[in-house]
Amino acid sequence: MCGIVGYVGPQDAAPILVEGLGRLEYRGYDSAGLAVTTKSGLKVRKVSGRVAALAADLPARFKGAPGIGHTRWATHGGPTPENAHPHTDTAGRIAVVHNGIIENAEELRAKLTADGVEFASQTDTECVAHLIASAFAAGADDLEQAVRWALRQVVGAYGLAVIDAEHPDRIVVARNGSPVLLGVGEKEMFVASDVAALVGYTRQVVYLDDGELATLTATGYRTFTLDDTSTAKSPSTIDWDVVGAEIGDHAHFLIKEIGEQPLTLTRALAGRLDERFSTAHLGGLNLSVREAREFRRVKILGCGSACYAGDLGAQLIEDLARLPASSEPASEFRYRNPVVEPDTLYVAVSQSGETVDTLAAVQELQRKGGRVIGIINVVGSTIARQVDGGIYLHAGAEMSVAATKSFTSTVTAFALLALHLGRIRDLSPTDGARIIAGLQRLPEQVEEILTLSDEIAEVARELAPSPSMMFVGRRRGWPVAREGAQKLKEISYIHAEAYPSAELKHGPLALISPEMPTVAVVPDDELLEKNTSTLSEIKARSGRVVALAHRQLPAELADRTLVIPRNEPELDPILLSVPLQLLAYHAAVALERDVDKPRNLAKSVTVE
Repeated sequence: MCGIVGYVGPQDAAPILVEGLGRLEYRGYDSAGLAVTTKSGLKVRKVSGRVAALAADLPARFKGAPGIGHTRWATHGGPTPENAHPHTDTAGRIAVVHNGIIENAEELRAKLTADGVEFASQTDTECVAHLIASAFAAGADDLEQAVRWALRQVVGAYGLAVIDAEHPDRIVVARNGSPVLLGVGEKEMFVASDVAALVGYTRQVVYLDDGELATLTATGYRTFTLDDTSTAKSPSTIDWDVVGAEIGDHAHFLIKEIGEQPLTLTRALAGRLDERFSTAHLGGLNLSVREAREFRRVKILGCGSACYAGDLGAQLIEDLARLPASSEPASEFRYRNPVVEPDTLYVAVSQSGETVDTLAAVQELQRKGGRVIGIINVVGSTIARQVDGGIYLHAGAEMSVAATKSFTSTVTAFALLALHLGRIRDLSPTDGARIIAGLQRLPEQVEEILTLSDEIAEVARELAPSPSMMFVGRRRGWPVAREGAQKLKEISYIHAEAYPSAELKHGPLALISPEMPTVAVVPDDELLEKNTSTLSEIKARSGRVVALAHRQLPAELADRTLVIPRNEPELDPILLSVPLQLLAYHAAVALERDVDKPRNLAKSVTVE
């Protein structure tokens, strides 16, 4: 969840590190720091707070290279300058930045303390710096050897970068369970935990696998394993839009990314619709028609918004392909000794492609022989390389912590998958053509919804003083309600609960009062009468109702109705989710929240 940047080359490292950390701040933003190598030793600067505070704190003469930087999401110890990275050994020779968790940190700390080491922080990472120093004291000849010796003592997940004042021409990096990639420049090299840090500098990257290390110098790199076996890693070319990582004239990344959805939906569909045969082209699945027909059920795994998108995906697959399908949090799946069946297709969903719970679930499935495909945004990410095939979203960089364009693109990808599976099974050409026409209408209809932003902002200002809110929906509307509640609470900090509409009378109806507004997802589908009955129950108990509907509802059912364009029933959830994104955004703005960087959260969850 933290961000790492490193640079070795002829330029001063600090400006490059600060810029890269700024691009990675969505991965962690409670403290930041950097270290550079100079002729007189290491220079280290650390602050609690944001990267901007670090930049303001840097002296004018903070020059040198190579250098490493880090923006932190606290795990061991609070967000203080002492706990910020980089961490150094007692002599100030070694500096380390680290993502992940060292599981045996307490054991290592006790051993090092017994050897006379005095710790300056509460972190697990500081142990690594002292271990590397111990390796040199024990006779290690170079930085590679010292890092390898240290990491053999470590149990846990790490992505790390190390510099050494006495080897001032190199950075040594390592990966085990937390992403690390190398950027190949012209007589300069970069390291980062996320490709976003490298845009503008290079498009040539090398992805490390678990158990791999690398040494970077200005003239190149070498990759190897803990036992010093060389590995052959060739650079890949990344196709990443630098503009996607820039905020431009927008007040926040979140509103920028909400507004990009007509474009990102168009990208998700580009080249994938086959109107001649009323189906979808998904060559990246690496599944033959015969193989796809042999599956008898589909299991979808994701976390947070990815899981809610999976709920909608499961309904799409059941509706269009008539295959039993279900969605489950990957964080639970990995711990329950699941029964893995050969006739089940497993789908892993992750915007970043680095979500540790989802990755662990994929690895467990593959150990047991499961066929796993991915729906991923970040090309070349760990899960994308781990799975047997899949669908890239092509949504571009999503810098705000809250998922918006990646959510709607994911559900659209599920619609394509459901269409593909349906057409090789029992979905008629007529229904296939109907879904294709609906998918083609989505970008224009999202544009229409975006014109409601001012109206939604007015509703949000009315709701913002509420201490708690209820979200309800039936069938396809239920995952939309869950995602809407998630958005509201994660960026506005208003407590929000989501329930299936029919479940209100089984307990939650006790909470309804004038102080507890309800946001109801009420599409004009076969359950409209059931949904309006729920609204009557709420209004009879003096509850306020804001409805998302395809038609204006009477005042006795809803205090406010946001009228949303209608698509095909299977695709309506994609459209219904967009006004809930805007509602959460405008409520957060009204409450003066830190919209793009909500408290306690980070974008890419790479620790348990």
